[in-house]
Amino acid sequence: MAKLKITRANGEVSEHKITPGVEYAFELKYGAGISKVLRDHERQTEIYFLAHECLRRANVTVPIFGIEFIDSLETVEVLDEEKK
Repeated sequence: MAKLKITRANGEVSEHKITPGVEYAFELKYGAGISKVLRDHERQTEIYFLAHECLRRANVTVPIFGIEFIDSLETVEVLDEEKK
């Protein structure tokens, strides 16, 4: 699974794996798998939701998912997870 590189407006940068728990939360919210939703919708909103869920699960204090959270972001990049 991929991982996210999240750069926040305050300059903090972190990387997070899209874990099964993050994937599960995404599927509950959007009613379909990540690949299907991203392919069919082609919107950044779903990527921002993944970033929110990753940060929340990393015990980072974030606003409820919405414009306040999105405004706290500078960029969210989807990276391939390196195989070892």
